[in-house]
Amino acid sequence: MANSFASLKKSRSNDLQKLQSEVEKINNPQNNFSREDDRFWKAELDKSGNGYAVIRFLPPPNGEEMAWAKIFNHGFQGPGGWYIENSLTTIGQKDPLAEYNSTLWNSGIEANKEIARKQKRRLTYISNIFVVEDKANPQNEGKNFLFRYGKKIFDKVSSMANPEFEDESPVDVFNFWDGANFKLKIRKVDGFSNYDKSEFVTPAPLFEDEAKLEETWNSQYSLTEFVGEDKFKSYDELKSRLDIVLGNVPTPAMTAPTTVESVKAPFDGGEPITSSSEEENLDYFKKLAEA
Repeated sequence: MANSFASLKKSRSNDLQKLQSEVEKINNPQNNFSREDDRFWKAELDKSGNGYAVIRFLPPPNGEEMAWAKIFNHGFQGPGGWYIENSLTTIGQKDPLAEYNSTLWNSGIEANKEIARKQKRRLTYISNIFVVEDKANPQNEGKNFLFRYGKKIFDKVSSMANPEFEDESPVDVFNFWDGANFKLKIRKVDGFSNYDKSEFVTPAPLFEDEAKLEETWNSQYSLTEFVGEDKFKSYDELKSRLDIVLGNVPTPAMTAPTTVESVKAPFDGGEPITSSSEEENLDYFKKLAEA
């Protein structure tokens, strides 16, 4: 008994750390794909916030139709803490924050619209990639990983498939034979990672060796798991969390809008949908109102 008590006393520092960690998980729930998942690759940034690597987007995994999983999530801070959750709109279901934002938007009050903008959806894509060059972590080169990226990078993928000018040929960057390597160039601009200088190079096969291509294809990770229902909390669970974050205010006060801090969410859940995507937001809220 004495030894057990002595152990309890000795371990009190570790116990405090465990408690703090578990409280943090409860107060700040993360997206349902872990940042500790070693299947994911991420470019390492230097002290200036810059990074460089060459990757190749891979085709749909064996047995799956899409080369990416598309996920909507939310990340903002309210009076009751952080709301960092996957949105049920990803899988075509009603979502409490989507409904709340729709009500705010349709109130016609500009202050409410501003709150809705701060709480709007964030867009994340997940694809399989092959790491061609990663000088910061050369052990990653020649291996398959999952890659989480935002709308800015996906726009570059889209522009390759749908070129703007007549003298440009469309390119399926996910194709083993006719695709193209992607030079990921990251700069720190106004405190955020900027991908504007990233670019695809001249299309070429990933490998000339067909057997190696097939091995790479069979080594990919499933993408459908990230949009499975088990990756999303239920409507009631999300509603309960939302009420807490908003200070137990279940519905918007149309004459005295709830204050929500406009700060950067502490998670790597994709790029926020910025003012350049305002049309997407307007259309999104309109569709919700019509549903």
